[in-house]
Amino acid sequence: MLKKITKAAGAVLLLATLAACGGSDSDSGSPGGKDDGTITMGFSQVGAESGWRTANTKSIQEAAEAAGIELQFSDAQQKQENQIKAIRSFIQQKVDVIAFSPVVETGWDAVLLEAKRAGIPVILTDRAIDSDDTSLYESFLGSDFVEEGRKAGQWLVDNTEGPVNVVELQGTTGAAPAIDRKEGFEEIIAERPDIKIVATQSGDFTRAGGKQVMEAFLKSTPDIDVVYAHNDDMGLGAIEAIKAAGKKPGEDIKIITVDAVKDGMQALADGEINFIVECNPLLGEQLMDLAEKVVAGEEVPKRVVTEETTFTQEQAKAVLPERQY
Repeated sequence: MLKKITKAAGAVLLLATLAACGGSDSDSGSPGGKDDGTITMGFSQVGAESGWRTANTKSIQEAAEAAGIELQFSDAQQKQENQIKAIRSFIQQKVDVIAFSPVVETGWDAVLLEAKRAGIPVILTDRAIDSDDTSLYESFLGSDFVEEGRKAGQWLVDNTEGPVNVVELQGTTGAAPAIDRKEGFEEIIAERPDIKIVATQSGDFTRAGGKQVMEAFLKSTPDIDVVYAHNDDMGLGAIEAIKAAGKKPGEDIKIITVDAVKDGMQALADGEINFIVECNPLLGEQLMDLAEKVVAGEEVPKRVVTEETTFTQEQAKAVLPERQY
């Protein structure tokens, strides 16, 4: 009798052990989202420093809702430490996928390795990172910033005669678009030794920063022919400073910017900006498509480049009424 009881208890214990080892589907850590099929995405945004960034955030939020993806959104306020905290929080929450637009290029390996070890795929949006370990992320969706700089430089080469003194309003120090837009621009204007960058400083991609730096440039550099701003908002800030100094933007000082947000396009149509290189912020739909694929375990391209164009003053007038952002 004792032997039978012992065997029965052992069988119950074995079944309990097997059940505990197997666990439920929701505890298994396998990809594919929640039990109801919903995917949860943790997204860390750079901040809200410009009209472009606002449009980018809106695109991502609307696309997530349309795709039925649960979005955990975090605003880093342009601080890397805030993004790292957000990513670690997403890992703790066991989201299905993490996406973020890096504030700066370097310093991501440790936290992304944590995500990799947790089995959570990562997608970079808008900005790249500088890392030798490309296994830390599944894909990078965004613009070719070097090419944007080249387009800006080519317009300047084609539409000016020397000598030409350029002041440069750079984006956030260490950020991929600031580094790459400068590189591409300098690569092209090297064809023209009579084009010189006489002053360069970061305006942090903000309108207030662009105005402040331009005010300093106007005081320290008497002969300015061209402003090259790494985004529209800094260019719009420069316009304010130029007007306050009694000069006419677009005529006395030519202005080249990058982004093509609505305020920038309006200034272009009004003749206060001379040329804009487009950087499309509407990445939401493409991001959600990539997220669904990586969560399902499908292969995706390591690099997805967005298609973009450029605008002259006449082209801006033509497209402005239907501009989405």
